[in-house]
Amino acid sequence: MASKKSIGSKDKVTLKAEVRTVFGKKLNKIRKAGFIPANIFGPDFKSKSISVIYKDLETGVVYISIDKESIPVLIKSIQKHPLTSLLLHIDFRKIDLSKKIEANVPVKTLGVSEAVSQKAGVLLLQSDTLLVEALPEDMPSSIEVDITVIKEIGQEIKVADIKKSDKYEIKTPAEKVILAVIAHKEESIVPETAVAAPEIITEAVKEGEEVPVEGGEKKPASAVKASVGKEKTEGEKEVKK
Repeated sequence: MASKKSIGSKDKVTLKAEVRTVFGKKLNKIRKAGFIPANIFGPDFKSKSISVIYKDLETGVVYISIDKESIPVLIKSIQKHPLTSLLLHIDFRKIDLSKKIEANVPVKTLGVSEAVSQKAGVLLLQSDTLLVEALPEDMPSSIEVDITVIKEIGQEIKVADIKKSDKYEIKTPAEKVILAVIAHKEESIVPETAVAAPEIITEAVKEGEEVPVEGGEKKPASAVKASVGKEKTEGEKEVKK
């Protein structure tokens, strides 16, 4: 279970864990009991197999409480079931609190842009995370971006526009666009048109050649043409009547 204790201006997040001795197919049993299989690894640290009751945590240091020991870690990766999105496994990376680390921190927008609310613009988030360097305990849970400064369609906010902090440094290139407001484009509706039947072109029959007719009999091409011409003339006469 995750708990928080106030330390100075920042909360300390603790996650209780148990040593895990179950592996492979037997892991489904502990998942059904509400636990998530996990591992702790890191430099100069012997890997530990554990199980935890996991709750959604923000970016930052998590203290794994196990065997009367509190281990500072960061969430390295989370594995989910591709169909149900249920948590399957978590990897925690042990960290040294005295050394700076880098982590991808999510972007959080604040306020409402006038270009969106009054001018029908569309807010386009181009970078949902930013690479940040800081001491583990100074790592922010999110990078806040004030979008009320965007008044017109076409305006954008880059990394260079983010207010600097004395506790962390954004390592993402300064020219990188974080978000922009673009014009709303309506999709044009193209009416369906009837497709003309393809014209069937047959090879011209040379004079003197025989062509097949109904019944399998073959006749000279000239005879077939004369027969067709006769039928056409008779048909015209019937119409005139």
